[in-house]
Amino acid sequence: MRSSTARAAVAGGLAHPERFWNLPNTITVLRTGVIPVLLVLPFYHGPTASRVVAWAFIVAATSDLVDGWLARRGQMVTRIGKLLDPLADKLLVSTALIVLVAIGRIPVWGIWMVVVIIGRELAVTGLRGLASAEGQVMAASRIGKIKAFCQNVAIGALLFPDPTLGLPAHRIGLTLLALATALTLGSGILYFRSYFAQQGRGAPPGPEGADA
Repeated sequence: MRSSTARAAVAGGLAHPERFWNLPNTITVLRTGVIPVLLVLPFYHGPTASRVVAWAFIVAATSDLVDGWLARRGQMVTRIGKLLDPLADKLLVSTALIVLVAIGRIPVWGIWMVVVIIGRELAVTGLRGLASAEGQVMAASRIGKIKAFCQNVAIGALLFPDPTLGLPAHRIGLTLLALATALTLGSGILYFRSYFAQQGRGAPPGPEGADA
């Protein structure tokens, strides 16, 4: 009787339940704590406050690399972690972009870039949910990682007061944001094209068409 129960528990995935509060997931949750800090910037966007918020964003963006490395190295990858990690990233980036528009760091003519980036993130998230429901895994590609890097550096530069370290931080930030937008559009189109092409062949899409 006990042996049968044990085998049933293993088969049902109950023998080794996933722990939510492991170190990678804790770092992911803490990363979302930067979002309220970003929301304060429209009310206090002087040089000191800008530096504090910029460094908080940089630490949060860097923590994404740390929790992913810890999860893989410590074999602590969980299903809830796979959901929370990209969700935290998208919330952080979307909030930062909206705040930058609100305080004028992204000018009116650049709002279209914010719309493209946030809209693409929502569209890809929806497509990933659809693929996941069909048992398909969307792996991140190199172009997606480059896009994420340019995007995070752009946001960090725009959050700092201008100039910073004698450099035109906002001009650099807008240039990198334009590059990130181009990568966002290109990779998004390739992502959807690859997905539907694989659907037509009846096979799950491979990592080449996937993105971050």
